[in-house]
Amino acid sequence: MERISFVKNGVLRLPPGFRFHPTDEELVLQYLRRKAYSCPLPASIIPEVDVCKADPWDLPGDCEQERYFFSTREAKYPNGNRSNRATCSGYWKATGLDKQIVTCRGGQVVGMKKTLVFYRGKPPHGTRTDWIMHEYRLVLPENPASIAAPEKNSTHSHVVPMDNWVLCRIFLKKRGGKNEEEQVQQPSFNVRKPKNSRPVFYDFMTKDRENLSLAPCSSSSGSSGITDVVSSEQLDNDHGESSSCNSLGLIRRKQ
Repeated sequence: MERISFVKNGVLRLPPGFRFHPTDEELVLQYLRRKAYSCPLPASIIPEVDVCKADPWDLPGDCEQERYFFSTREAKYPNGNRSNRATCSGYWKATGLDKQIVTCRGGQVVGMKKTLVFYRGKPPHGTRTDWIMHEYRLVLPENPASIAAPEKNSTHSHVVPMDNWVLCRIFLKKRGGKNEEEQVQQPSFNVRKPKNSRPVFYDFMTKDRENLSLAPCSSSSGSSGITDVVSSEQLDNDHGESSSCNSLGLIRRKQ
């Protein structure tokens, strides 16, 4: 039975309703590992493209979707292990630590995933963009006999060394959509909330009843209800009234 190829002119063409969303383990074991050993792939769905020969927006495929490519690493220096990741108008720069790809069964490390960000310009003064690349590479086990190699295809006479093959997933990092645009266009009214949300009490005994809402009084106790706050002038007046009443009571008793 002839194998159907979903790649035409370097572009992935899937039938309507089909999506390609493999896991990291599937990418390493089912695609990259088979590619490195020149074995038949589950599907002809990932094209071979040198991702550093063009800028990410010029690579084959839809820029709005994730794109997968088989690529070979080019050494930056003849006697070095560093890869040359310079493109036409920028370069790919690694960020963070490499992540191990571990099998679900057995917990064996079979690959590594490196995260890279695309910068415009020349290092070290490049401008960071939202283009992200996940580069998958194989990891040789300490005991190569522990992993059975996939069945080799006799039709492939030329085998590229396994260390040179990598699988790249390139996508454009999406930032906020409509919600973020609406926040930029419409003014935002931020209401500051007090750090300590305590109940606010008002002085209902004040003379100026029109400004009741502008005279909050704090209370050390957390009990609910209305607290009467008496000013110093009212205390003096009350004291004077009480003294005058007492004096009148004494005069009446003497009479």
